Amino acid sequence: MPVFEGEADVRGSHGGRGSAKTRSFALMTAVRAHMWDREGRQGIILCARQFMNSLADSSLEEIKAAIRETDWLLPHFDIGETYIRTKSGRINYSFVGLARNLNSIKSKFRILLAWIDEAEPVTEEAWVKLIPTLREEDSELWLTWNPERKNSATNQRFRHANDNDPRVKIVEMNWRDNPWFPDILDRVRLKDMEQRPDQYPHIWEGEYLTVVEGAYYAKALTQARLDGRVGHVSPDPLMALRAIWDIGGTGAKADATAIWIAQYVGKEIRFCDYYEAVGQPLATHIQWLRAKGYDNALCILPHDGAAHEKVYQTTYEGALRQAGFSVEVVPNQGAGAAMQRIEAARRLFPQMWFDADRCAGGLDAIGWYHEKKDEERGIGLGPNHDWSSHGADAFGLAAVSYREPKRAAPINYSSRGVV
Repeated sequence: MPVFEGEADVRGSHGGRGSAKTRSFALMTAVRAHMWDREGRQGIILCARQFMNSLADSSLEEIKAAIRETDWLLPHFDIGETYIRTKSGRINYSFVGLARNLNSIKSKFRILLAWIDEAEPVTEEAWVKLIPTLREEDSELWLTWNPERKNSATNQRFRHANDNDPRVKIVEMNWRDNPWFPDILDRVRLKDMEQRPDQYPHIWEGEYLTVVEGAYYAKALTQARLDGRVGHVSPDPLMALRAIWDIGGTGAKADATAIWIAQYVGKEIRFCDYYEAVGQPLATHIQWLRAKGYDNALCILPHDGAAHEKVYQTTYEGALRQAGFSVEVVPNQGAGAAMQRIEAARRLFPQMWFDADRCAGGLDAIGWYHEKKDEERGIGLGPNHDWSSHGADAFGLAAVSYREPKRAAPINYSSRGVV
């Protein structure tokens, strides 16, 4: 495989199910272990995942199977129930979970190779701490992952890192790249294509996850794509613009501020643009509205837009009015407000159109927005508050604040003497 050819600091593969990328990388860690052992080197092959509660959650069994299936490698390894090492003992495997053991990795002795499997959820903090632990001149970082979100730390760091760095080799691997792809797995693939068309591109083709199974808007968003209602939507210069907000705050740990730009054209609700920013002052949001030509947009705010202490002892409502915007504040909906917004959005979804490019961030949010569950009791706990909540809350507010345009009353020409 070309990804393993030549010198490199980083090697990796992303893609969908059935590509054999995990087994390929597992096997190649053993090949490298054997090569280093023959050279008389000593060190550790670190195998990590973000979440690992026990060895059962690690790559241990995958590596064991890869070695045992390769006749020429097996005699050179000592394989136990909880360990793998070369017969000489010079090269040892170590298995860790980054979420719990990140700081302890610094003390690991001579890491020759670090392979991070299921690397999608690895945080930026983990990458920042992990990479400097590879101190050997020819140490390498390997990673394998199934992409979910384009703005995850792993995708941001590595997906296109080889575009500008010849010492980074990242390839895409999917089921069709696997020459040993089994018939039984192909039957599962075809069944997913037929029964789960919204999940198929992510599961099998390595595309980003746009709709989470069980998400509140999963079915409606999939139908919108099938209907062609996710595409190119340009603002109508003759129709009023609305900027529907979810208010965040300032500071690095503040919630995001999200804004959907929408128009009502007949009974259609057209979402033309989407904006999201974390920790920025109100002036930044206003600047975005003006730069995009949305100066005349009616700003629809949630009830906390009328609350004080949001913008230096004033309110978002007051500050936006002072900046020249018209403002409407949606009253507090009381208990169950989140579910009211969700149900309103579901009811109106068949009338909604989205610009695929300008609303990409917002579509990601509503495709991900899902219920938090108590797995032990099997009950729902309401919407899960995560990165998707802010865009989804603003989207729900757009549905709650929607008022169907009134049709003009027909003119009675006979009363005016017109025949």
